[in-house]
Amino acid sequence: MRPSSRSTDTGCEEKSADDERGSAALEFILVGLLMLVPLVYLVVALGAIQHQTLGAEAGARHVARAISTAGNSAEASERADRVLASVIDQYGLDGVDIDIDCRPAGSACPAPGATLMVTVRAAVALPLVPPVLGLERMASIPIEATAAHKVSRFWGTS
Repeated sequence: MRPSSRSTDTGCEEKSADDERGSAALEFILVGLLMLVPLVYLVVALGAIQHQTLGAEAGARHVARAISTAGNSAEASERADRVLASVIDQYGLDGVDIDIDCRPAGSACPAPGATLMVTVRAAVALPLVPPVLGLERMASIPIEATAAHKVSRFWGTS
């Protein structure tokens, strides 16, 4: 048998354990911050959008119910204003636009037996966007909610 002439030298220098000491913690902190900060911002932004969306939906639903259960036009207008002001205050909605329409088209709104369609539109400003050069308007998310409610066929007779 011939003795093996294999070399144990691979040509690579081995690094000592002291060269890598502490870098794992630094990498974990750096990567953790780079991934955690955007994730937290995304959660906060989606929470704000969801909050405002729920407010718009509640506003549309409650205004439609308030108008359709009123006795006459004056009472319906007063109820709708109070309900909308309450929802805006409770949910902190900004720039609210409301549209009231009846189906079938062409009839007075609200009319007995008609379907009342209430649409509430608002804009959600993203958090931490400074009000400089109109950035807060460009970085806002438009939201819209629509509610339908059947007006009683006895509406306006009381």
